[in-house]
Amino acid sequence: MDLGRSDRWRLPTAIKILIAGGFGAGKTTLVGAVSETRPLRTEETLTHIGTHIDDLKGVEAKPTTTVAMDFGRITISGDYMLYLFGTPGQERFYFVWDELALGALGAVVLADTRRLADCFPAIDYFERHETPFVVALNCFDGARPFTVGQVRAALELEPDIPIVLCDARRRDSGREVLITLLEHALRTGAQPMATA
Repeated sequence: MDLGRSDRWRLPTAIKILIAGGFGAGKTTLVGAVSETRPLRTEETLTHIGTHIDDLKGVEAKPTTTVAMDFGRITISGDYMLYLFGTPGQERFYFVWDELALGALGAVVLADTRRLADCFPAIDYFERHETPFVVALNCFDGARPFTVGQVRAALELEPDIPIVLCDARRRDSGREVLITLLEHALRTGAQPMATA
């Protein structure tokens, strides 16, 4: 075996993507749906102690919350590996975002139209750090449908920010969201976040 041949021992290029958004928007579900490996989850059970802290309006049936991150992986080819980091959606866990964002090429802001304002902190964060992002509208059963134009106006998004409809439960839908993000990041000439 020739250990000097670099083409045999070349590691795949890692591409880090953040999945962000409000509490209960479907971030954990999206990471789990698209990951080729069993995702790492840091979920804890919601208790009555947090009811005065966490706004459960619209997601009353949600039994758990992410307290650190979700992690999944997708092999694009032998040369590229996509690493997905789902951020916690509650304000009390926002301090984790700076660490998770380090080295990220871009982000998906998952939006729940029942609680659209909950994705403002993620949008503000990525705009402030000049990180390419797309907004993915998670189409929850029974949620009032809005047009892409209505959502763009409500979130005050620039025309070049892609907005896509998705079902976070479906692998093919999540895959399309990630493809849209990667294409957007390439168009903008994105560089991984060096500092948070």
